[in-house]
Amino acid sequence: MAKQKKQPRPKAQAPKGFRDYFGAEVDERKIMLDQIAAVYHRYGFDALESSAVETVEALGKFLPDVDRPNEGVFAWQEDSEGDKPGDWLALRYDLTAPLARVYAQYRNDLPMPYRRYAMGPVWRNEKPGPGRFRQFYQCDADTVGSGSMAADAEICAMLADTLETVGIPRGDYIVRVNNRKVLNGVLEVMGLDEGATRDAVLRTIDKFDKVGEAGVRQLLGKGRLDASGAYIDGVGLSDAQAEPVIAFLTSKGEGAQQTLANLRAAVGDSQVGAEGVQELETIADLLAAQGYGPDRIEVDPSVVRGLGYYTGPVFEAELTFEILDEKGRPRQFGSVAGGGRYDDLVKRFTGQAVPATGVSIGVDRLLAALRAKGRVGGAANGPVVVTVMDRDRLADYQAMVGELRAAGIRAEVYLGNPKNFGNQLKYADKRNAPVAVIEGGDEKDRGVIQIKDLVLGAKIAESATLEEWKARPSQFECARGDLVREVQKILEAGNAPQG
Repeated sequence: MAKQKKQPRPKAQAPKGFRDYFGAEVDERKIMLDQIAAVYHRYGFDALESSAVETVEALGKFLPDVDRPNEGVFAWQEDSEGDKPGDWLALRYDLTAPLARVYAQYRNDLPMPYRRYAMGPVWRNEKPGPGRFRQFYQCDADTVGSGSMAADAEICAMLADTLETVGIPRGDYIVRVNNRKVLNGVLEVMGLDEGATRDAVLRTIDKFDKVGEAGVRQLLGKGRLDASGAYIDGVGLSDAQAEPVIAFLTSKGEGAQQTLANLRAAVGDSQVGAEGVQELETIADLLAAQGYGPDRIEVDPSVVRGLGYYTGPVFEAELTFEILDEKGRPRQFGSVAGGGRYDDLVKRFTGQAVPATGVSIGVDRLLAALRAKGRVGGAANGPVVVTVMDRDRLADYQAMVGELRAAGIRAEVYLGNPKNFGNQLKYADKRNAPVAVIEGGDEKDRGVIQIKDLVLGAKIAESATLEEWKARPSQFECARGDLVREVQKILEAGNAPQG
């Protein structure tokens, strides 16, 4: 009889492009999500939690500006039922496509306009890279059913308020606003209708933030050498033909009025272009009336990402401070949020145009920015650990943690093998516990407990003076009835959170 082949053990590792999150990271994200939700709620938006799985048909175009059937998403087909093939399903790749489906499905029951915010993970079946994962969190807020520029201005104001609420001070960010209609006007002036040349111009415009004005000029013309030395063929326009695009991309002036005047010149006699400039002027006026100046929100025609997806105003939040990359070189942190008006998305379901505008915040990038500035991060405060000196008196120790928890203090009883007391203190250190509570048989008989201030103990081990140690010893005895009060005093002195 042949020997049965041993089944190999599964590899204990996350799939490529995915990662696990522990303690402090999860807590930091939850705090940020709560802060963002509070701002959205204050602006009158209601929460929505839609399914993480949608039909491929409902998702439609999988990623903005990308037509790749069954690519870009994690999709699978359900089992067939008789002669009927099973539906194709996919994990959502953003929170906007599900909103369009939800609004179309429940539109008779929802208020018009419908204002909602949504938060949660999204999944993209793309090649992962440094800091780029296939699962990440988004935080969206959208208004569906209003064509008023007041809705777009409100999204920009709310985005600025949100950044400041989570810890990005004024001066460290800018919300930049542009309009797809202005670009359409520029293309109209150039005489470019739908076609290969128009598409090539759009792709070139989208590279402006990478190659700059000179690079765009070259790519609109004969072409250019890229950083690797490879030659990239250009669109083939003459300098005169390319000039309206350059005028559009470089029309930012000293203030909003100068920028708008430059844009009016760039769109010439185009009616759609003039409409786009007027929309930007309306947004700027509405924001100025609320006290949002160019130090927080500005009209900037160089915002070109996503212009192929949006139908009107488009906005992007950029962090303006520098960080060091993995090689120690300074660089701008860049964009952490983006959005705009997408009036055609719901039409796929209803056949009728429904105006909509919204914004999406990349929570993981925002957290990375705050960590880079030292505003979040570090070890999280663990629970108070009640040690076990006598395994037959677990009820006494559970009574202690019960009292601490009732007072709003995070606490736990050591549940490992209590034989080695040193291991219990090592556990408390690994948990970053601020306090350890000790009650042996002798303390029990005398009605007292020992309280060990682990935070102070760590400081003493580093550099505390003898006088500091005498003024506040790291371990002391107190009456059993004073447990909660003494622990609270230590937590307040060390500014450790209790809940």
